[in-house]
Amino acid sequence: MKVKNNRLEALRMIISSQQLGSQEELLAALQHEGFKLTQATLSRDLKQLKVAKAATMGGNYVYVLPNETMYKRVSTPQQIREMMQVPGFISINFSGNMGVIKTRPGYASSIAWNIDNSNIPQLLGTIAGDDTIFIVVKQGVTEREVIDALSEVVPNMK
Repeated sequence: MKVKNNRLEALRMIISSQQLGSQEELLAALQHEGFKLTQATLSRDLKQLKVAKAATMGGNYVYVLPNETMYKRVSTPQQIREMMQVPGFISINFSGNMGVIKTRPGYASSIAWNIDNSNIPQLLGTIAGDDTIFIVVKQGVTEREVIDALSEVVPNMK
C-alpha cells in the first residue's frame, strides 16, 4: 500500500507542477520518477484522485487536480522525489476552540481528508483551502490533546 500511496503523491505533484495533456505524458513523467505502471493502473489512479482535464489559456487541455483554482502550479518544479521528501504540514495555531493548520501549497485538501477520515474524537471537522486547514475543536479539549491526536494522522506534527 505504501508504494501506491507514494505513486499517488507523485502523481499529485506531477499534475500540480506540470502541464500534461495525455496519459502517455503522465506515464513518462511517473517513469522518470521511478514508478513503472500500466495505463490501466494510471487510469484507476486518476479516477481515485478525481483528476479532470481543463483548458489552459492557450486552449490546450491538461490534467488538473480537483478544485484546480485551489492548487498553485509551480513554475520551476523540483524533482518529484525531492518534493515528496518534504512533509506537507508546516504549523498549527489555536484561538479558542478553533485551529489553523498551515501546509505547503496543494497539501491542505489531502491532509484535511486524512484528518476527517480518521474520526478524531477531539475535532468536530475541517475546512481546507490550498495551504490552510481550519479545524473546529470540541469544547473542553486542550491544544495538547488535539496535537497529540493529530500527530497520529499528520506526519511531522509534534
